Amino acid sequence: MKASGRWPEMDLLRSETMQLVQLIVPIESAHRTISYLGDLGLFQFKDLNAEKSPFQRTYATQIKRCGEMARKIRYFRDQMTKAGLLSSSRSSVGTNVNLDELEVKLGEYEAELLEMNANSEKLQRSYNELLEYKLVLEKASQIFHSAERNAAAQRREVEAQLLGDRSIDSPLLLEQEMSTDPSKQVKLGFVSGLVARGKSAAFERILFRATRGNVFHRQVVVEEPVIDPVEKDVFVVFYSGERAKNKILKICDAFGANRYPFTDDIGKQYEAITEVSGKLSELKTTIDFGQLHRTNLLQSIGYEFEQWNLLVKKEKSIYHTLNMLSVDVTKKCLVGEGWCPVFATNQIQNVLKRATQDSNSQIGAIFQVLQTKDLPPTYFRTNKFTSAFQEIVDAYGYNNIVYADHNRVAKYHEANPGVYTIVTFPFLFAVMFGDWGHGICLFLATLYFIFREKKLSGQKLGDIMEMAFGGRYVILMMALFSIYTGLIYNEFFSVPFELFGRSAYDCRGSSCKDAATVGLHKVRDTYPFGVDPKWHGTRSELPFLNSLKMKMSILLGVAQMNLGIILGYFNAKFFRNDLNIWYQFVPQMIFLNSLFGYLSLLIIVKWCTGSQADLYHVMIYMFLSPTDDLGENQLFVGQKFLQIVLLLAALVAVPWMLFPKPFLQKKQHEERHRGQAYAPLDNTDDDSFELEVHNGSHGHEEFEFSEVFVHQLIHTIEFVLGAVSNTASLAHSELSSVFYEKVLLLAWGFNNVIILIIGIIVFICATVGVLLVMETLSAFLHALRLHWVEFQNKFYEGDGYKFSPFSFALIAEDEEY
Repeated sequence: MKASGRWPEMDLLRSETMQLVQLIVPIESAHRTISYLGDLGLFQFKDLNAEKSPFQRTYATQIKRCGEMARKIRYFRDQMTKAGLLSSSRSSVGTNVNLDELEVKLGEYEAELLEMNANSEKLQRSYNELLEYKLVLEKASQIFHSAERNAAAQRREVEAQLLGDRSIDSPLLLEQEMSTDPSKQVKLGFVSGLVARGKSAAFERILFRATRGNVFHRQVVVEEPVIDPVEKDVFVVFYSGERAKNKILKICDAFGANRYPFTDDIGKQYEAITEVSGKLSELKTTIDFGQLHRTNLLQSIGYEFEQWNLLVKKEKSIYHTLNMLSVDVTKKCLVGEGWCPVFATNQIQNVLKRATQDSNSQIGAIFQVLQTKDLPPTYFRTNKFTSAFQEIVDAYGYNNIVYADHNRVAKYHEANPGVYTIVTFPFLFAVMFGDWGHGICLFLATLYFIFREKKLSGQKLGDIMEMAFGGRYVILMMALFSIYTGLIYNEFFSVPFELFGRSAYDCRGSSCKDAATVGLHKVRDTYPFGVDPKWHGTRSELPFLNSLKMKMSILLGVAQMNLGIILGYFNAKFFRNDLNIWYQFVPQMIFLNSLFGYLSLLIIVKWCTGSQADLYHVMIYMFLSPTDDLGENQLFVGQKFLQIVLLLAALVAVPWMLFPKPFLQKKQHEERHRGQAYAPLDNTDDDSFELEVHNGSHGHEEFEFSEVFVHQLIHTIEFVLGAVSNTASLAHSELSSVFYEKVLLLAWGFNNVIILIIGIIVFICATVGVLLVMETLSAFLHALRLHWVEFQNKFYEGDGYKFSPFSFALIAEDEEY
């Protein structure tokens, strides 16, 4: 497609014509030049300093500086995420921000935020300790009050027994204990605090063993939630002696138990609780005020976050790109090389002029086209509709050790399967999925993505939804083609309808009971479009539809493979590769059409003549007994002789594909002239350039005959076997019919509303879950296999590498940059 006066050349069948360009840019305008090229996004730089480490490059200091600013911005984003805040979409992106001012501002904001976080952490720790202290005071006082009440009750009971029954059997020791001087009683000490609830049992057990049972341990469960994420219980341990106290303190430290002071004086307990409550109230007010101040600071950061983030990304990418340029010997210019489309030449030159003017540079940048034998990158200009289909093709990939660091795509100027995939992929999917009811469901779901694409494109949708949204136009085409093939199959959730008129057939009797056994008779003209609805439920339905769909899949498969082989011819013609024309295209066409092209012809002749010939018998005995008489299986005069000729042609085509090409490639390699990587512009000849780019990129490498021969052998075997397997799977309608008959009709036959509702729910769930999700995925993967394995491998080499321009638009989408 040639360019007109103002429109650039765009041809999706062949990639854009690329050129290797050298840029000589003065240092004073280099930064602005790279920035403007990033806005344009049509120049892919080559790294001219690949032998240098990142620290040895010219702009390593600036990259380190940008990396530090990026770290601060990531810190702000983490803090905003923890606070539940989002960066504002009202960011003033249009304003100019100086990088030096931004660095100072980021440092001030980070220091202020770090100080706030440290103070908040200290205050929160103090608040938690006071809250725990308050719980200890409340729960421990309950333990003491309960113990005092029990002791008083026990004392009153003993006194009553002594007064009421003074006999010789009364316990003298108890009476002596009651009359003992309180000043001579043993005084017990105690330790109070909180211990984690999961450790409380082990804590009590260790205390008992360490003190040999000479402690009294009490604990109370804390119902109120504590700020600490670990649930805790209040404990009080009574002991006697300093040795027991030291052991208890060590055990508390070992179990991470927090100890808090407690007094047994009731008055002091109330005073302590009141004092702690007041401090808690003051701390709570201080913490809330600090959190409010921190939130306001994060909100002010959020208003400009996107602008700062984009600016730092851009600056970092600019210095990364500048590091790929080499410094001129005068150290006043930077020299860069890279690829760009030919149509972008004027745009790039205008950008260079504008950068020179805006930088007030006295010297302009130099734009010079270089001649090279290196393989250019592949660049297809796509839009939001065609990009998803192109991604399907690019995902085919190709592993090559020479270009292991690149994504493998179509070779430069190779025929692009994406052009045909836009039509053939959804069509082959629909051939397997054909049901216009299911197609409408897919269509409505896709319309939701399309109508809300502006809103959804800026959201995180999750892996599966992100894939569905990215391929929304692929699914749209799949749905439309499914509606079309569903109308041909006459299936709406496996139910036929008389949409285009009445059926051509009718029952033999009024009751129509014998339709499934005896059959129908024709009473009208042939149904005008698609399968006649009366075929559904008859005794001939399964044999007829299976035969129709299987033969149709053979025709479509043979047509698709022929298209792939023909595209291989156009590739060979474009690259002037006579070997591929005579030793790949010709024998492949002969082999495929001698067998499966002939089978397709028999299918069409049988449909047109209404013959009862058994095509399986014809094809099998074409190999086993080619000279036998065909008898009733003969479809036309001279069929036997034609079959013998085609069989011989197919047998000859296999060694024709296998043997000559490797030997001729070896001969060509020995005679090939090796030139320099660069040539003067004056001697450029476009045709010879194209030829050398594609045939001589790596001609200096050693020719491995055994490797080439094995590769050709694999390619030949793959082609022969692949010709047999290129048929579509047509089980979707059968599965849909099973759900309709075994679920919905079965539930309807019970004449029960509840069973009917359950049956409808099960039918809907099965339709959505199995037919609309799993069967869609199954048909999608099978269509993908048909394109990758059976179509693209006939002509598609896929050993190119993708054009990856320096573009700010791509950097803005990359969250990990």
